[in-house]
Amino acid sequence: NRNDYQSGWDTDQFPNNVPEVALAYYEVLKAGGLGTGGTNFDARLRRQSTDAADLVLGHVGAIDVCARGLKLAAAMLEDGRLEAARAERYAGWDAPGTAALLDGGLDAIGDRALAADLRPVPRSGRQERLENLVNRFIG
Repeated sequence: NRNDYQSGWDTDQFPNNVPEVALAYYEVLKAGGLGTGGTNFDARLRRQSTDAADLVLGHVGAIDVCARGLKLAAAMLEDGRLEAARAERYAGWDAPGTAALLDGGLDAIGDRALAADLRPVPRSGRQERLENLVNRFIG
C-alpha cells in the first residue's frame, strides 16, 4: 500500500515511485533479504480506475517498479557510499555513553545534559547530497 504524502494515510494504490521502493528494498537487502517471503501487493485500483485493464496495468507497473527498485537497492549496497554516509552520520551512537542514553529514557537524557552543561551544535544531515546519490542510480 502506498501512503499519500498530503493526507498521511494509506490510499490502497500500487507502488509507482522507483526511488522510494529502492530505499525500502535497500533496508530489506541490508537486513539479509526476503528469505522465503516476498512482496505483497495488498492494494486495490485507484478509486478513479474502474476498467479491468487498470487492474492488470496496476499489477504490471507495480512489479516493474519493484524489480527496478530491487536492482537499484542491490547496486547501492554494492557501491557502499550510502552506507558509508550513514555510518559516518551515526558513528557516535555506538559509544558506551551514547548507548546508555538510549536505554535511559528522556528524563535521564535531560538530567545528563543539564549536569554536563551540554551545548550540542546542529550538524547537517546532508540530505540533498544523499538524495542526489540515490537519484544517480536511477539514470
